[in-house]
Amino acid sequence: MKRTFDVVLAFIVLLLCLPLMLVVALFIKLESKGPALFKQQRIGKDGRLFSIYKFRSMVVGAEKVGPHFTSDYDPRITKVGRFVRKTSLDELPQLLNVLKGDMSLVGPRPNVPEQRSEYTEEEWAERNKVRPGITGLAQAVKRSQATPVERTQLDLEYVRKSSFLFDVYVILLTVKQIVLKGGN
Repeated sequence: MKRTFDVVLAFIVLLLCLPLMLVVALFIKLESKGPALFKQQRIGKDGRLFSIYKFRSMVVGAEKVGPHFTSDYDPRITKVGRFVRKTSLDELPQLLNVLKGDMSLVGPRPNVPEQRSEYTEEEWAERNKVRPGITGLAQAVKRSQATPVERTQLDLEYVRKSSFLFDVYVILLTVKQIVLKGGN
């Protein structure tokens, strides 16, 4: 049921957001050279690597000159990038990842391989039992303000409570975070 829900909702949202996505891509291209989309290797279900798609919010090559995490005033973030991050528009291309089966709408956010060291063997195995999501419990509760420890605890809580109704709850919490708190 979860996969059917993911595919149907991702397809509908993708169709509805396509004009907005084209505008975002245009603004990214107008501001800086390079592709509008950013592709990066992430860890998926059962530890499988996949390429995640996002709108590029940083200068080209940013991952080579800084850490895998960013701060609020990271100089690698472009002006358009700051806006698309604040509004979570940078995540819209991940709807393609959902349709491909790499991701779900809800699940722990997919890690970059370098984050493996932040987990115990047990935590890593448990966390990767489910498909990673465009949003997760950590993002719905703490947005991007969660510490690595808080994020791990919330990701594991999601895995343990995972159900259709819990996914709906996490989606509603995420919308509340974006709309009412301006993305912060």
